[in-house]
Amino acid sequence: MKNLSLFLVAISLQLFINQATAQDESAKRKSHFNIENSVAIYGYDPVSYFDNKPLEGKKTWKYAHQGITYQFANQANMDKFKVNPAKYEPAYGGWCAYAMGAKGEKVEIDPQTYKITNGRLFLFYNKFFSNTLKDWNKDEAKLFKKAEENWKKIY
Repeated sequence: MKNLSLFLVAISLQLFINQATAQDESAKRKSHFNIENSVAIYGYDPVSYFDNKPLEGKKTWKYAHQGITYQFANQANMDKFKVNPAKYEPAYGGWCAYAMGAKGEKVEIDPQTYKITNGRLFLFYNKFFSNTLKDWNKDEAKLFKKAEENWKKIY
């Protein structure tokens, strides 16, 4: 009976630790992701980018993955995301890929300015006569490498 009690205490403790760890990871992600009004990508559907047609998501279809909430244009896209969130989440927490590569900074994006490379979604700033996607394309290999390094330092 004593062994059973110890076993139950150990399981309870492990469950508590697992929950605390998950909450810490969610909080960390929220602090580093580009979120507005509690939603990533300004409410755009992350799956729709892979169909070459970024669509605004609807509040009807939203799903939270590890603390980050996404909206979807339809049920089918939400279902695709649920199966493989890592495939659809934007690089660098949804911040401008160019700014992450050039300066290691978190800069807002235009959700209509994007590029998919090697199956990853990259988003870019595009306002006030500055389209950073054009700058990214001029030296993508170098900027990508630097962005990866900078994001590891931040996240």
